[in-house]
Amino acid sequence: MDPVRVRTPSPARPSALVNALTTLVRDLPPFDRVSVGFPGVVREGRVLTAPNLGTGPWRGFDLASRLTRRFGRPVRVLNDAEVQALAVIRRKGIELVVTLGTGVGTALFHDGQLAPHLELAHHPIRQDKTYDQYLGDRARKKLGKKKWNRRLRRVISILSTLTNYDRLYLGGGNASRVELRLPQNVKLVSNTAGILGGLALWEDWWK
Repeated sequence: MDPVRVRTPSPARPSALVNALTTLVRDLPPFDRVSVGFPGVVREGRVLTAPNLGTGPWRGFDLASRLTRRFGRPVRVLNDAEVQALAVIRRKGIELVVTLGTGVGTALFHDGQLAPHLELAHHPIRQDKTYDQYLGDRARKKLGKKKWNRRLRRVISILSTLTNYDRLYLGGGNASRVELRLPQNVKLVSNTAGILGGLALWEDWWK
């Protein structure tokens, strides 16, 4: 079936987002479990930070437990880039997944084991600009495709130096706008990986 969408509430407080997700699944076929990719740092289903939603009301919020009660089904929650990564990594060596969308998401793995989440999106990369500000969708629209791709080339080089990755996967909504000759160990991946990663979230190999 086609993807189902609802508008992100503003302000995106926990109760408002839980209600939006309830509306989202209302007309879906029956289900027995739920996977959630969340734009922030998540540990054991609990939100630590949510920079793009406003961390204040989210800090410490147990999203997995709240949704489990709401849906009456088991729920697992992980950072959204990490969920997408579960569908594309080979589970060998150092693998980095970068999602290019509204902001810049990252997920780092060693032999298939998820490393502690690094919020690189909010780390300075040039002067006072963070990765989100330097390479996010707002920057792409302002700069145009050619300059945005030049910035992406620079970021790929920086991340190679920072993590010494064996493979880098570029996903997210703006991956389709990449127009670079990529190194052999850098690969574009489909945005559908987010859905397949939701299935992998229930497997035990990644923990």
